[in-house]
Amino acid sequence: MIWKIARELREAGVLGMNRRNGDYIMGYNPRSKFPLVDDKVLTGKIAMEFDVPMPPILSVLETHSQIERFEERLDGTREFVIKPARGAGGSGIILVTDWNENGFIKPSGELVPRLELYHHISNTLSGIFSLAGLPDQAIVQSLVHPDPVFSAVSFKGVPDIRIVAFRGVPVMAMTRLPTRASDGKANLHRGAIGAGIGIADGITRNAVLKSAPITHHPDSGNPVDGIQVPYWEKMLLTAARSYDMTGMGYTGVDQVIDRDRGPVVLELNARPGLAVQIANRVGLWGRLKRVEQAPSQIFSSAETRVVWARETFRR
Repeated sequence: MIWKIARELREAGVLGMNRRNGDYIMGYNPRSKFPLVDDKVLTGKIAMEFDVPMPPILSVLETHSQIERFEERLDGTREFVIKPARGAGGSGIILVTDWNENGFIKPSGELVPRLELYHHISNTLSGIFSLAGLPDQAIVQSLVHPDPVFSAVSFKGVPDIRIVAFRGVPVMAMTRLPTRASDGKANLHRGAIGAGIGIADGITRNAVLKSAPITHHPDSGNPVDGIQVPYWEKMLLTAARSYDMTGMGYTGVDQVIDRDRGPVVLELNARPGLAVQIANRVGLWGRLKRVEQAPSQIFSSAETRVVWARETFRR
């Protein structure tokens, strides 16, 4: 029975974890390039070189002694995001919309006492949230004010959009929509919604919540399908340029749409998960193979790669 299931998944073009790790992450992502995407400080630097917009980094904490002067480092900034420089999967990220003498206020309205936040920063520096468990840095970054396009299907927080790019070709995309259960974070493992986005048209479809198909947001009751993502061409081009920026052949490019600045890159991921297939109800492996078989002329520029992707992947 298990072999029958495996054969059916393979025939459907579904990419499994072993093939993803062996053929695509190890096969197309040079180990020497990993720091460019694993370290958000380095990612920010190369993004500036390639004129790719990212939320400004306000401060970087490198030592525990800097924590006691944390509020001075904010320099009056009322809202921000704290994240580990080498974190992954949304671990260690805290969003703050305001703060006062009692502590720091999250988008959900929950108050984080001052000492609790300082302890969190200390844990971040110790490497609790880092990919390898090694000492890390804590980044204080500007908070994004999300474009209202997803406001009817998002509980507080900031929805993001992941585009999986292979050899600089956007092959599959989804948006991750925060819910009350996910504490306003766009993290599928915490209970956010994943909704597939058509590469060709930039329209949402086939939403899932913890792998179960849904049609409406559990908190607002509004339909998730059929939303036209603005700036779609620009977002695809940014995903395509990630290859030129990093030399990494298989990446997940996470972007958010700021109401004032338009699309900005949150981070690049050298090990993008496979849930994008569930959100789109389409196998990723089949698309990767089509890129491997594509004519060489499409790889001449980010623009030609995007044109080919939109013509080839209609869903």
